[in-house]
Amino acid sequence: MAALHRNGFANIPTSQHPEDGLKLHDAFIVAAVRCAPPDNKPTLEEIANCLPHLDAEIAALPRVRVVVALGRIGFDAYLRLLRHRRVAIGTKPAFGHALAHPLPNGQTIIGCYHPSRQNTNTGRLTAAMMHDVFRLARRRLQ
Repeated sequence: MAALHRNGFANIPTSQHPEDGLKLHDAFIVAAVRCAPPDNKPTLEEIANCLPHLDAEIAALPRVRVVVALGRIGFDAYLRLLRHRRVAIGTKPAFGHALAHPLPNGQTIIGCYHPSRQNTNTGRLTAAMMHDVFRLARRRLQ
């Protein structure tokens, strides 16, 4: 949340509970998978089962220009959604932290390591790295 705040996407740096006044600006958070599967590793079937929910949420957001995909699962799920919507992707963009790819529908997808405890506790993902991703997203919106 701090990275969202530092880049102007959130009005407060942390959110502690639903009534704390958090407001997002130019941002909306969706989930590619809506369950907590064993070992936090959803199957392809679970991801596919959640695709209609992701599709409905994105359909309600007609002005999406930048997508920050948290983790390879989120990245691949969004590309799968675009293929489902008949957007010709061509060569699949490579997932990588802070890699931005323009998409044929005018959007940009930016990969970001998932902010799981495993990634944050091991230093694979740091606060500075999250800040860099959302700074890139902000620049793409300008």
